[in-house]
Amino acid sequence: MLHSSGQSAVFRFAPSPNGHLHLGHAYSALLNHDMAQESSGRLLLRMEDVDLTRCTPEYEASIYRDLEWLGLRWEMPVRRQSEHLNDYAVALERLREMGLVYPAFMTRGEVKAIVAEREESSLEWPRDPDGSPQYPDRDRQLSDVEREQRLASGIRHAWRLDMDKAVCGIGQPLTWRETGGGAERLVTADPSAWGDVVLSRSDAPSSYHLSVTVDDALQGVTDVVRGIDLFHATSVHRLLQELLGLPQPLYHHHRLILDEEGRKLSKSEGATGLAALREAGSSPADIRRRVGL
Repeated sequence: MLHSSGQSAVFRFAPSPNGHLHLGHAYSALLNHDMAQESSGRLLLRMEDVDLTRCTPEYEASIYRDLEWLGLRWEMPVRRQSEHLNDYAVALERLREMGLVYPAFMTRGEVKAIVAEREESSLEWPRDPDGSPQYPDRDRQLSDVEREQRLASGIRHAWRLDMDKAVCGIGQPLTWRETGGGAERLVTADPSAWGDVVLSRSDAPSSYHLSVTVDDALQGVTDVVRGIDLFHATSVHRLLQELLGLPQPLYHHHRLILDEEGRKLSKSEGATGLAALREAGSSPADIRRRVGL
């Protein structure tokens, strides 16, 4: 399959090496693999290891073993985010030069206290699509002098996108092309629902939103196939693509593999890993059947 630009389709599977792959990862990886094959496209593998505190070489090695066992093949070299931090720094600097980001100094505890005080007064605090409170506007309202003083003091801070400014700067409704669930359709993006998202933190040089947007563009990804839990995050990615002048992929958000209680499988919740299933006697064909492929 060729896209409108005439290039072959490029898919990617992009796990974080902060735990073992489970059935949910297997479904997404296999679906990317199958769709790439069906379209005579390419399959890339990317390690989203920008969170240097949680990602380990051991988990990365286990991902390679699991994917090879499933019968997947991908193009080399594998892109590892930790080796490309400068790419994200360049993108962040462009946004900073555009006046669209600001340093955010409040701790999680301070934000939690402000939200609790507001909600104790029976006033709702705006929350993002994941249910987390949007960041207060206190740091956004600081004067340039106050910001410079705080930065000069060495206080820890994050860099956040000024969502109102960014959306106003686009000046037109944002949409994306979506094929999840059937025929291609246009979806209206709503990045404002996320508030002032983090783009960089003191303990992680790039956020998921920024790094995945930059990576997909630099790798020439044409088809983003990922879980429906990231459907709303696409609004932020489309905004960043427009601000940075990056191409827009075609999106396909697939169903999630749920546990017996109907919850999304999670590394942090101890979902059974593919390695354990393999050791218990499961075959790659068994895995395909279990995820509905």
